[in-house]
Amino acid sequence: MENKVTGSANILLVEDDHLLRNAFRLLLEDRGYHIVEAGLASEAIALAKADAPDLILLDLGLPDAHGLDVARELRRHEATRIVPIVALTGRVGSAEKEACLRAGCTSYLTKPIEPKTLFTRIAEFLAD
Repeated sequence: MENKVTGSANILLVEDDHLLRNAFRLLLEDRGYHIVEAGLASEAIALAKADAPDLILLDLGLPDAHGLDVARELRRHEATRIVPIVALTGRVGSAEKEACLRAGCTSYLTKPIEPKTLFTRIAEFLAD
């Protein structure tokens, strides 16, 4: 069995900004992670329910739904109930953090995200 912490994990990357999604994908694939991408909430929900990933990186500002609504929906579904969801947000503050946690997110990261921080946090979430 492969060690998911070192990079063999399946990560669902949900980001509507194509350039930012591509940058994240390249960084993560370079570390050995298998990336499935979604640019819309509806896509993310369908992909996650069809094949539950090991981790979900979820942008909150999606064009077809708020990311927190996506998190709530994924928490209601058996296959994704325990998958770690990390919200990606440009907002800083305790209210944003509390909203993420109430919606079912495991944690959140504030953009812009340093690659070293991203890799460290992903390893933590996959180790749990």
